[in-house]
Amino acid sequence: MTKGSLFSVAARSASYNIILQVCMRLLTFLLNAFILRYITKEALGVINVRLMLLYTTTQFLSREAFRRACLSNPDGRKWPQVINLLWITVPVSVVCGSVLCLIWLHALKPPNPEVVPAYALGVNAVVVSVVLEMMAEPLFVIGQIFKFVKLRVILEGLALLIRCVVMALLTVYFPQHPLSIFSIGQLLSSTVYLFSYYIYFMYFFSVSRTQHIMVFPFTSVKDMLPRRINDKPFLDWKLAQLTWSFLKQTVMKQFLTEGERYVMTFFNALSFSEQGIYDVVNNLGSLAARFIFQPIEESGYLFFAQVMNRDVVVEKQARDDVTLSAIVLRHLLRLMILLGLTVVTFGQSYSDLLLLMYGGISLGTGQGPFLLKWHCVYVVFLAVNGVTECFVFAVMRKGDIDKYNQKMVLVSLLFLLASFYLTKLFGSVGFILANCINMGARIGHSLFFIRNYFKATRLVPLEGLVPNQAVVVMFCLVFLITQSSKVFLYNEVGVIWWFLHILVGCCCLILLLTVIYMRERSLVEFILHYWKEKHVDLKEDDDKFA
Repeated sequence: MTKGSLFSVAARSASYNIILQVCMRLLTFLLNAFILRYITKEALGVINVRLMLLYTTTQFLSREAFRRACLSNPDGRKWPQVINLLWITVPVSVVCGSVLCLIWLHALKPPNPEVVPAYALGVNAVVVSVVLEMMAEPLFVIGQIFKFVKLRVILEGLALLIRCVVMALLTVYFPQHPLSIFSIGQLLSSTVYLFSYYIYFMYFFSVSRTQHIMVFPFTSVKDMLPRRINDKPFLDWKLAQLTWSFLKQTVMKQFLTEGERYVMTFFNALSFSEQGIYDVVNNLGSLAARFIFQPIEESGYLFFAQVMNRDVVVEKQARDDVTLSAIVLRHLLRLMILLGLTVVTFGQSYSDLLLLMYGGISLGTGQGPFLLKWHCVYVVFLAVNGVTECFVFAVMRKGDIDKYNQKMVLVSLLFLLASFYLTKLFGSVGFILANCINMGARIGHSLFFIRNYFKATRLVPLEGLVPNQAVVVMFCLVFLITQSSKVFLYNEVGVIWWFLHILVGCCCLILLLTVIYMRERSLVEFILHYWKEKHVDLKEDDDKFA
């Protein structure tokens, strides 16, 4: 597979992942809006902050480092040793889950059992669900390596759909038992996810044997189970060391990603009711990041990790590979900046209406809209950081990763102190400001690394990231128009005025996209090239970077 077609696969993978993220977040979005009318805000805070933090922490610590290591430069790998390494995620999830379970049950302040019953059941259900999902991790990684781009979308979407349907139905009939309902939905979802992967690959191998087609070095599901290897080490120790380096990095990244939830959970910065409101606002503010940024980041990492070789200095790598990576990095950064600015521009004028439509008057007034507007600013930091870090993590050597981990310790301390003091000064908004500081520090480090990485080449992917002047002017004009619409239309009482406010926003968005299409032609052509699986003229783009 050529490098150009490799990015085409990554681009299709990103589009499918975007579809997955849209479906997942839309279902979660609708589920939260539905159950918010049946359960208390305290229960919502416990589920969406306390228990989901346990879920993401256990899941992230158990698999993220293994995924990153095994997806790096897969060509020439000893597959039995890779499979054995991936199966270590199961005992790791058991150990991490057990330790975190004890912390969540005995070290943290539990919710009032009269208001939120069955807290212990929810904690144990979360840990068991992660262990079940780790038993499918080898199949997931192999599917990603060999470009089963639709498989993840279908199976994860199916599991989430079952979880949402079960929780919604049970909430209607048993609203007084929200954590028990959550536990049932979580366990059922993870079980479906696990069995779906095995059933799919059993079917795939059956069809492959019948048609005498075999696209990768496995003949049955049994080959994806751990086993002893005659006269060979049980693991690829070089890959295991890389995994260990990523694991240390993963701890820092998880803390920085979920930092405000840890502060809420361990320092009781907000009540469970306040946590529930903050979580709703946080989820709404992160829609763009979860729908678009995260899939692009994952696919970008997959592309950079397979095109570039982290163990070889950039000067000794193939010129076409380095050039293509610089082209992709430059355009992805430019795309993310435009998306982030779009979120900020429209978020300042439509946060109030969005919260009002989603959660009613309790969310649409007071602190909620103010939080969401600040969160839109934070989205710009998320957009840039996602792309810069996906490149940095894909090309860093083991020594660089270890140095990065040490720097992240300082960033973590900075974030912790900022969260603690800014929350005291500004309340919930302090979490958002601390996150901006955190992301700003990480972006600065990544930009410095990228600049030094390409210093020995003629390529300058960080130049030209500021949008076209006409596009910047258009952003300012749209902001003024939508703010005027908010004052003269939204502040009027009546659905018809709100509809007109939305109509103004739609017209402004169309106008903005038109200007971007006309003035950002290189970015548009780049996206269309790979969407249609065409190749980029490397020499032409190399001249542009010179």
